[in-house]
Amino acid sequence: MKTRARLLFPFSFLAVLFFSFSVFAQTQSNAVLFGHITDRSGAAIANAQIVAQPSARAQNETHATSNSDGSFSFALPPGAYRIRITSPQMAGVEQQFTLREGEHHEWNVRMELAPLSSKVIVSAQAEPAPANTVASPVTVITREQIDQLQAISLATLLSSASGAAIARLGPLGGITSFFLDGGNSDFTKFLVDGTPINQPGGDIDLSNFDVTNVDKVEIVHGASSALFGSDAVDGVVQIFTHHGDTETPAITLLGEGGTFETQREQADMSGAIGKFDYAPSISYFNSDGQGPNDRFRDTTLSGNFGWKFSNTDQLRLSVRNSDSDAGQPGQTLLEPPLLGQSGDLHDFSANLSWDFSAGAHWENHLAGTESYFYDFIIDIPAFTEINELNRAGFEGQSTYLNGPLAVSLGYNYEVENGQVAGPDERRNNQAGYIETHYQFTRRLTAIAGVRAEDNASFGTRVVPRTGLAYVAHYGNDGFWNETRLRASWGLGIKEPDFIDSFENDPCFPGNPNLAPERSDTFNAGIDQDFARERVKFSETFFRNEYSDIVSFASCIPGAPCGFPIPSTCTPADEEAEGGFGTFFNTDAARAYGAETTIETHPRSWLSVLGHYTYDDTLVLKSPNAFDPTETPGNRLFLRPMNSANLILNASYRRMNWNVAGYFQGRETDSDFLGLGFTSNPGWFRLDVGTEFAVRYGFTVMAHVENVLDRHYQDAVGYPALGLNYLAGVKYSWGGK
Repeated sequence: MKTRARLLFPFSFLAVLFFSFSVFAQTQSNAVLFGHITDRSGAAIANAQIVAQPSARAQNETHATSNSDGSFSFALPPGAYRIRITSPQMAGVEQQFTLREGEHHEWNVRMELAPLSSKVIVSAQAEPAPANTVASPVTVITREQIDQLQAISLATLLSSASGAAIARLGPLGGITSFFLDGGNSDFTKFLVDGTPINQPGGDIDLSNFDVTNVDKVEIVHGASSALFGSDAVDGVVQIFTHHGDTETPAITLLGEGGTFETQREQADMSGAIGKFDYAPSISYFNSDGQGPNDRFRDTTLSGNFGWKFSNTDQLRLSVRNSDSDAGQPGQTLLEPPLLGQSGDLHDFSANLSWDFSAGAHWENHLAGTESYFYDFIIDIPAFTEINELNRAGFEGQSTYLNGPLAVSLGYNYEVENGQVAGPDERRNNQAGYIETHYQFTRRLTAIAGVRAEDNASFGTRVVPRTGLAYVAHYGNDGFWNETRLRASWGLGIKEPDFIDSFENDPCFPGNPNLAPERSDTFNAGIDQDFARERVKFSETFFRNEYSDIVSFASCIPGAPCGFPIPSTCTPADEEAEGGFGTFFNTDAARAYGAETTIETHPRSWLSVLGHYTYDDTLVLKSPNAFDPTETPGNRLFLRPMNSANLILNASYRRMNWNVAGYFQGRETDSDFLGLGFTSNPGWFRLDVGTEFAVRYGFTVMAHVENVLDRHYQDAVGYPALGLNYLAGVKYSWGGK
């Protein structure tokens, strides 16, 4: 026994020595990748996921996680790797490395917030910010929600948000207006990837805006003129289009058909090749409509292209073009359809931007913007009108970031020109602003900003805003999770439109001395998460006051009048035109209310989202009212006091079901025909949609709108669509 032990000892010693040497040699041969991960302010990002994918497929991926101070370190065999870093709310970072034997390679990474994330807000302040630090109330609509609703038009999509009201003058292709929190339809500024798309003066027609290539919509409630200038009187709606981000191209083809001889086709493609990403898209919609002269045709082209010099230096071009033709049958519930009336609408927008860092603390943004609006109206019996308007601008912004402090300085220059049933006119505007954002503690964030707007029509005005966001309670476990309190206040302004300022009729001219329309808005609310974010509750109270609203006043020949005859109006002109008139800043109104949102996920496959809005509006002053419904004491036009929607979505295995109910209460309206109609009755609509993923990338889909075939009006005399459906097939390939 002792002899055997003596024989085994040398062999055991040699085995241990060989194993130790092998481990030592392997340790010596590995490379080490290490560094720190921070955000743009320099704060550490903990629990970021780091994945090292070897170029040689035979090797397995290596995973690591950043520590509480943002540091990471892990050993890798020599070779070529693609390193990916991801973290919630942050844009992913990728880089190629070739690591040599025994090399210690330091890689310090600064991550940027992901602008298309639902938990990152871009439009509420000068720099993107996590949603729980934003003081203004913001509604976010994601690409997932768009797909679940099978939404086609932006107007329909916006009607699913709290505080929003939509009015259509016809079921398909009729002028479509948007009202937010009781404000007028030209009080909300719309942007596509940073480019304003309102006409000068705030007007916008959403009838031909579909959601092709749209990834996210942000609705900011409250006056935002301190950041966005004119038109942002009671809020901002910004539409973000898709960015390509996959090596393998992602291709989607869709074809649908349905009632009223409706057809729809769409094709999308996106991806990334090295430093270049791309996302072009095209869609076509055509329908005969449900009545005479109710046709609607719309073609949309959209594209988003980027070139990344580095993670902190990139160029991006966004373009969008919509071209539509629609019959305009008029108030067919009150009078015979107008068979010869139609409108051609053409909208174009483009944005070329350059975002880059200058040192550790400075972020810079430069952009050129362009938007174009063309409307060709054919009226009966032989009247035609052409409206053509253009906005071209430049914006520059520099932001200093240092820990909890962010200070942004910006400058905007814009040229507005075009014609509205008259000769070409031009208006040059410029503005400068400063905004400060400071996080006092982990819980409290404050924002304050001011803008000086120099407008060719009304001169210079200064508009401030401020807000606070406070996390009253943190908690990720148990029933009671994060509690957030927020409040914001701001002033808003809106420039006169081209008719108000430049109308060239000798007896009914525009008024070049108009002041801007103004708003004073205040919001306060609470956001509460329960049961690990399976239930979310939000309540917002708002108080919006509007003044210096432009109205039109006129006088008949020989009658007493409170203003002089325009110098351009001769007695012969006055007699021929039956009087004279112009525009004045006379009216005032207010809107007080509350908005409630509840979102719950009772099961992993089931979600329920509900909104309720109480909007108490009131006309305060209107000395030049044309219709009895516009006199003081009445509620504002086309803004219901009560509205709500409830959206249920179930996604189980390869099938998705979506049921959406919309309610709108009675609202003030007028037939404008002298028939005595002063309100539009309330209504309820139920929509149902479903998708089933077959195989090999094919999905069959169907959507039924107004399932109960309710007969209602979007505005007095204009019938909404009855029961209608679309069904078709979608094919998706690639994207991984």
